[in-house]
Amino acid sequence: MSVDNPVKGRTAGTATTKKRLGVPAVTFMIIAASAPLTVLAGGVTTTFAVTGVIGVPLSFLILGAILALFAVGYAAMSRYVTNAGAFYAYIAQGISRPAGVGASLVALMAYNLMQVGIYGLFGFTVSSLLSARLGISVPWWIPVLVCIAIVGWLGVNRVDLSAKVLGILVALEFLVVIAYDVMSLAVAPEGVSSAGFSPETLFVPGIGAVFSFGIAAFMGFESAAIYGEESKDPKRTVARATFAAVGIIAVFYAVSAWAMTIGAGPSAVIETAAANGPDMIFAFLGSNGGVVLSDIAQVLFVTSLFAALVSFHNAVARYFFSLGREQVLPPALAAVRPGSGAPFAGSLAQTVIAVVVTVAFAIAGSGSELGELYPVLTMFTWLTNSGAMGLVLLMTVVSLAVIGFFRKDRHGTGPWVRVVAPGLGFVLLAVVFVLILANFNVLLGQTESTAATFILPLVVLVPGAAGVLWGLRLRRSRPALYARIGHGSED
Repeated sequence: MSVDNPVKGRTAGTATTKKRLGVPAVTFMIIAASAPLTVLAGGVTTTFAVTGVIGVPLSFLILGAILALFAVGYAAMSRYVTNAGAFYAYIAQGISRPAGVGASLVALMAYNLMQVGIYGLFGFTVSSLLSARLGISVPWWIPVLVCIAIVGWLGVNRVDLSAKVLGILVALEFLVVIAYDVMSLAVAPEGVSSAGFSPETLFVPGIGAVFSFGIAAFMGFESAAIYGEESKDPKRTVARATFAAVGIIAVFYAVSAWAMTIGAGPSAVIETAAANGPDMIFAFLGSNGGVVLSDIAQVLFVTSLFAALVSFHNAVARYFFSLGREQVLPPALAAVRPGSGAPFAGSLAQTVIAVVVTVAFAIAGSGSELGELYPVLTMFTWLTNSGAMGLVLLMTVVSLAVIGFFRKDRHGTGPWVRVVAPGLGFVLLAVVFVLILANFNVLLGQTESTAATFILPLVVLVPGAAGVLWGLRLRRSRPALYARIGHGSED
C-alpha cells in the first residue's frame, strides 16, 4: 500500500526498505535499550534501597522466565507477521483491528515516555560530571538538547549505523560491569553467599515492588519485531534475537545484582545502596580498581544512557512509520529517507516531541525546591515508570493475541507454542501489571499517593481507549483503510 502524501524530498512506500540487520545487530539494539550499566547503577541500587529486599538477584531470573514464556508465542508469531508496528500489528491480527489501533497509541506513548524520560537522567548525569571533573556549570537541559540532536541525526541515517554505535557502547558497558562483578566477588567482606538467590529473601513483604522495579530492566527486549522489516531474515532473526536478549539480560543482571550483595555484604547492601545510590558502584570501583576505572565507568554510564536513547528513538520512529503507512495516523509520517531507508518523518516527529517535553520540564523546574535532582525525580522517574507500565500492559495483551492468531490458523505449531506458553505468559504478566499499579507510588518515590500517582497511568491508558474508538470509527467510515490495519507490509 503506497502512501498518498509523502514528505517533499523524501519517499514513502510500503516498508523501511533496506534489509541490513542480522541477529547480533538486533540483539545489540535490544540490550542497548535495557542499558546494562544504567540498570545496575541506577535500577538495582534503587531496588535494594527502596524495597529493603535482598532477593533482587532471584527476581531477575523469575522475570526472565516469565518473559521467556511470553517470547515463545511472540517469536512464533513473528514468523508470520512482519511489521515495524510490532505490538500494533500482532494485536490487530490476533484480537481485532480496533484493539490494534488502541495498542498502537499505548505503544507510542509508552516508548516516547521511556525515551524522553531517560533524557532527564542523562542531562543530570552529564551536568554533574562536567561540574565535578571540569568545574563547568551548565543547566541539565543543555546536554539534553545536544543529545537529542545527535540521536535525531542517527535516527535518519542507516539503521545499521545505529546498531554499530550501540554494539560498541554495549560491549564497553559489559566489560565495566564484569570488572565490577569480579572485584565484588574478590573483596567479599562477608564471604561469598548465595543469599541473593534464596527464595526466603525474595518472598517477603516488598516483593511486589521488587518485580515492579525489575521488569523495567527488561524493557526493550520485545523490540526485535520492530526491526523485522529491516532484518536479513525476519522469520529467524526476530525469534533468535528475542530469546538471546531475554537470556543474556536475565542472567547478566541476576549475576551482577548478586555480586553487588557480595561486594557490599548481604547485611550491608541495603544500607549502602540507600546511602550512595548510583554512586555505590563508582565509589566501589574507585576504592578497589582506581580512580581511572571509576571515571571510565562514569563516562560509560553516560554512554549507556545514550545507547538506550538511540534504541528507544528507533522504536518510536518505526511505530510512527507503520501507523503513517496504514494511514491510521497522518500518512506523511510514513516518509523514509532515500538511500538509508530510515523512517525520516517518524524520527523527526520523535525528535520534536523530545524537544518540546524537555523544554516544558526545564521551564516547570526553574527554581524548583528539588534543586539539581529535579530532572531525575520528575522527568526520569515519572516518565520511565509510566512507560514501563504501558509496555507490560501491551505484552499482557499480546499474549492473548498470540492465542487468537494461532486459533485462526495453527501454522503447524503445537499446543505449547499456540496456547500453553502464551496463556501462562498472560497470567503472569497480568500479575506483574497489577503489582506495578499497586506499587506505583513506590516507583515514583512517593511515601503516599498524590495526583501524579493516578494521572501518569491515565496518560498511557486513555490514548489506548481513544485508539479503540478511532479504530471503530475507521471501520464505519473507511472500510478499505480499516481492512489494511495491522497488515501494512503484506502484499
